[in-house]
Amino acid sequence: MSTLTKSTGTAAVRKTSARRRPRVDRLPYLLLLPCLVVIGVLLLWPLGQVVAMSFYKLDSVRQLRGDREWPWVGLGNYTQILGDPFFRTVLRNTVLFAAANVVLTMILGTLVGLLLNRLGRRMATFVASCVMLAWATPALTGTIVWKWIFDDTSGLVTWLFNKLPDGLSTALFGRSDWTGYGWFNSPLLFFAILTLVVVWHSFPFIAVSVLAGLKSVPSELHEAARVDGAGPWKVFWKITFPLLRPVFGILIVLSTIWDFKVFTQQFVLAGGTQDRPTFMLSIYSYAEAFSPPPKYGVGSAIAVILTLILLVVTGLYVRMVLKQEEDA
Repeated sequence: MSTLTKSTGTAAVRKTSARRRPRVDRLPYLLLLPCLVVIGVLLLWPLGQVVAMSFYKLDSVRQLRGDREWPWVGLGNYTQILGDPFFRTVLRNTVLFAAANVVLTMILGTLVGLLLNRLGRRMATFVASCVMLAWATPALTGTIVWKWIFDDTSGLVTWLFNKLPDGLSTALFGRSDWTGYGWFNSPLLFFAILTLVVVWHSFPFIAVSVLAGLKSVPSELHEAARVDGAGPWKVFWKITFPLLRPVFGILIVLSTIWDFKVFTQQFVLAGGTQDRPTFMLSIYSYAEAFSPPPKYGVGSAIAVILTLILLVVTGLYVRMVLKQEEDA
């Protein structure tokens, strides 16, 4: 009799707890469904197609149309790419270029953000509007302007160098006539100009993001630090930077992703895909896929490798953020 009573009581408790269990609201998930469908159609489906193409030998448009079979090569495209010494050169170019651009973009953007935070409202609005013009300018338009600035005959830089006194120009650079000088012929000079173009186009977003983060820092902390005798540099490293560390972390990851994927600026400045010593992963993938003879499978494999690198960078950042939250 007691056993029956205990089992009945247990069943009653389970039933009561089931009734008290909070009901899952499915409305937010339903509202997100259209967005997820659009992302899946526009992003995940093409990405899946690229991954699938990387395992086949595709060298004609007829294969892409389905008129010819796709020969399966498995990891052959990846083996070919990873075993090519030129791929290591391209990877080195990409890593060094991205690292330099991330550092320069973060430094310049942070300095401009700090400047905007110190200016008055009207002057800050004026300066921010001027700075955002670079961000609002399409990458193609801005790059064409910069290519004209460095034009070897009628460019602004060529004109300025020709205005230098002949003796000074010869003593400093070894030449006095700069007309016809190929600013994009040297790989080192090409990457310097490309870095200038990319940093010019990227730093406004960093500046505005840093400015938004600075507005959330209590002014009392800065005032207390100044009263204690701390200078601007010490205030930044001891107060501002620790509080804005999550903001800087996100900006670094975003800048890394953007700089690894630079394509438009390099394509326009180089005039196509002929300048192989300056190749980076994005334009290398394009050149392999679409330059005659086309190798769509190899180009897809390079694109997948680039995607995996960016996923690793993003994963490391997410892991770092989660570890910081656990320690906190």
